[in-house]
Amino acid sequence: MGTGRLTAFTDGVIAIIITIMVLELKLPLGSSLADLGQLMPGFVAYVLSFLYVAIYWNNHHHLFQLVRRVDGLILWANANLLFWLSLLPVATAWQGRHFLAPVPTLIYGLLLLLCALAYLLLEQAILRRRHEHSSLAEALGTGFKDKASLGFYVAAALIALWLPLLAVAIYGLVALLWLVPDRRIERVMAGLEASQAPGTAHNQKAEIASTDAAQDDDKTLGVPRL
Repeated sequence: MGTGRLTAFTDGVIAIIITIMVLELKLPLGSSLADLGQLMPGFVAYVLSFLYVAIYWNNHHHLFQLVRRVDGLILWANANLLFWLSLLPVATAWQGRHFLAPVPTLIYGLLLLLCALAYLLLEQAILRRRHEHSSLAEALGTGFKDKASLGFYVAAALIALWLPLLAVAIYGLVALLWLVPDRRIERVMAGLEASQAPGTAHNQKAEIASTDAAQDDDKTLGVPRL
């Protein structure tokens, strides 16, 4: 099948995640700056989590620019990523209410680690068919920044119980690393577009859509296909 339904579903879930997080922000009880300052820990936690959700959405969008078809394993890998991301509002609310407390800071970091691992599993689910996604494999390369991020998360989680402020600083550092635009996929996309004759990309998409429609109409197996 094509990627349209997967990306549309992912966009919807991520939009809901952000909505839930912002609804956790409470209005100050008073009208002074001191009252507003009491909400800053929750706001800082929200900003950090918003950055992470936005980063995942951005990278997910770029990732599927080079994916032509998805199968059952990719669908489940994507659902696994969304599961861990959907827990971010809970971890964010706890972190905001007990800012720099050791245990919430540790749990927040472990959740970030699980989200990162889920994204890597999604990439591997796609790349297991390298003959279909050779362009994506070329774009991702060795994945140095991905692996470095995992190391930072593990290090932050280990020190969160003793130096929670430093752990939060590391979480923010990793987010800043991913805010720097990653042009690998865009460069590969530009190269593919330049190498294709006019109309080739359109014909390929039409061919994929035609194949998907034919497969959807095929009910001879009698069981859902993955």
